[in-house]
Amino acid sequence: MSKKPSPARRKAPSRGKASRRETATAGRRLTRALMGAVTTLVVIGVAALLGAVFVYNGPGPAANAGDKTTVILRKGASLPEIAASLERGGVIRSSSVFMTAAKVTGAARTLKAGEYEFKSRASMAQVLDAIRHGRIVRHWITIPEGRTSDMVMDILNASDVLTGSAATPPEGSILPETYEVQRGEDRAAVLKRMMDDRDALLNELWASRQPGLPFRTKEEAVTLASIVEKETGLAEERPKVAAVFVNRLRTGMRLGSDPTIIYGISRGRPLGRGIRLSELQRPTPYNTYLIDGLPPTPIANPGRAALAAVLNPPKSGDLYFVADGTGGHVFASTLEQHNANVAKWRQIERDRAGGDAPVVPAKPARN
Repeated sequence: MSKKPSPARRKAPSRGKASRRETATAGRRLTRALMGAVTTLVVIGVAALLGAVFVYNGPGPAANAGDKTTVILRKGASLPEIAASLERGGVIRSSSVFMTAAKVTGAARTLKAGEYEFKSRASMAQVLDAIRHGRIVRHWITIPEGRTSDMVMDILNASDVLTGSAATPPEGSILPETYEVQRGEDRAAVLKRMMDDRDALLNELWASRQPGLPFRTKEEAVTLASIVEKETGLAEERPKVAAVFVNRLRTGMRLGSDPTIIYGISRGRPLGRGIRLSELQRPTPYNTYLIDGLPPTPIANPGRAALAAVLNPPKSGDLYFVADGTGGHVFASTLEQHNANVAKWRQIERDRAGGDAPVVPAKPARN
């Protein structure tokens, strides 16, 4: 009997090949999963970046009140503190985006302290640019020439920008100017700046003063300058008035200045009326109709022009001056000329008073 041929046997795959196929399949799955994760992360990153760009360049928050928001960034504040202050103040939406933008743009190293005012819905880019370039709110305090130290303190105390308190400084120790101040700045610090500026200017003018002046100290120069300051409001007249008083001191004549009398009565506050004859005759340390030389202190805070005029007066023989009816004065070198000028002024007063109306008795001639 013949044998049937045995059916062909299938060759079973080796265990090594099967393992490799499974590994390849798992690798492909892992690759696909990783690629999906990366794609998701990229999409999220792009979305986050686009969102950050919108937050940075798009409109910011609306102002809580009005059309502007004010924020004060203190000196020495760190980047996180600045960002937090802006977010807390309602100027930006995200402190983290602000910090990132500040670092990326390089602005983080140049942010400046101060008071800032931002328009409603200002973009974060605009906010960062303003702080980077220090576009702070600027406040000014003006001290007019010829104000007394009491009046200067009235101005400083009336400011709602300054803080703290300060004692009234000596008369004549302040330089009248317009000063820039910052919100929250201490009044005493501002006052010290005003006094330091006066000292610096006075030292400069004193060093180049005219030789042979009839006073010995800087403070005496300030005293005379304060009288010049109060005698005329016209800048072009200050040198002429200074020359008159310097000439009087040189010749031993009394200064005869009305503003010194007023200072002796009210410490320089306006009287609201003319000087009475009894006040002209009242002895006080400031009545330069009765005392020789200079009063004991300045009667106001003189400005640059008055100080310069006293320390470098023009050459002149004038010893007298009186109002001319136009807001200025007419000057004279002799008493005869002066009396004629006084007569003209009295006629102007009569005309203004209504012709035959009585006129207040004239004060003594400046002699």
